[in-house]
Amino acid sequence: MIKRLVILGGGYGGMRILQKLLETGISTDIQVTLIDRNPYHSLKTEFYTIAAGTSSDREVRVDFPVHDQVMSIFGEVNKIDTEKQEIYFHDRNESILYDYLVIGLGCEDNYHGIDGAMEYTHSVQTISKARYAGLAVSELKAYGKVTIVGAGLSGIEVASEIRESRPDLNIRLLDRGSSVLRAFDKKIQQYVEEWFANNDVEVIHRANVEYVEKDGVCNNGICYVNDVTIWTAGVRPNRLIDDLPFEKDQQGKVILNDYCQVPSHQNVYVVGDCASSTYSPSAQLAGKQGEQIGDVLSAILYDREPQKPHAIKLKGQLGSLGKSDGFGNMYKQPVTGLLPRLAKSGVLWLSKRH
Repeated sequence: MIKRLVILGGGYGGMRILQKLLETGISTDIQVTLIDRNPYHSLKTEFYTIAAGTSSDREVRVDFPVHDQVMSIFGEVNKIDTEKQEIYFHDRNESILYDYLVIGLGCEDNYHGIDGAMEYTHSVQTISKARYAGLAVSELKAYGKVTIVGAGLSGIEVASEIRESRPDLNIRLLDRGSSVLRAFDKKIQQYVEEWFANNDVEVIHRANVEYVEKDGVCNNGICYVNDVTIWTAGVRPNRLIDDLPFEKDQQGKVILNDYCQVPSHQNVYVVGDCASSTYSPSAQLAGKQGEQIGDVLSAILYDREPQKPHAIKLKGQLGSLGKSDGFGNMYKQPVTGLLPRLAKSGVLWLSKRH
């Protein structure tokens, strides 16, 4: 009897699971179906370069693996029916049945109910949206105005990359806190603040965006006129997660057992931005979770008792300030300058090679 495994999402988590299964071998009685909206794996950590126009589309794409036991379907998922164990699509008449399911649908922008934010801002949450952001930025005439809302890792990388790409533009960064990169060491915060000051990027702290219009952002009663607004002020799990009958945490992420399974539906696994975790969302976290799920599935699909995964340990986080400067936590120490930027390039090289 064929065992049907469906992997929803070819992101960092889904790809790592698939790689694990391929490494151990997929027998002829197992059918793996990978479902993604795009016919390639896209390197989301590099979408900021697409938005800034410093990388081509092809540079952030990796082909999905080809295997006799792996079928790929490209389309937008419309519904997950956990009773019938069936997947439905927006743009296809067919549906897909599963015996085992991995949900790795990623995240989307969280607009926090702010009027106009969804309608009038650009995004870097998908490669398609990053393309549109890049087109909007590249079409700006000299001295055009760009506002980035949100000063976490994504906002910092978008703002610095655009500055390096377009020295002529006026760039403003709206930061909700008293310092950029609140999740990082104070040494890194100070370094990045100084980089922005030296490179003529205006940073406004304690921002409170009240609404967004087509040609401006209203913050704390002051309306800034600008040409392009890019939203990097938080994310939420894919909206399909809302309708699933699973227990979720306060952020709407699915709570899992020690084997990365949904406790009430143990044939369902969740990876990446849709999975509840003590860690903040990242490609590294999704990859580690993917390794765990890959090991568990490799046992279960062959009727073996899975071993309980070890606790996840992350290696730190890296960020860029253009092409030759950066920051990060390496070996639990804050590091700034060229070294973390080279390390980030190395991680990207490995991602493409794998």
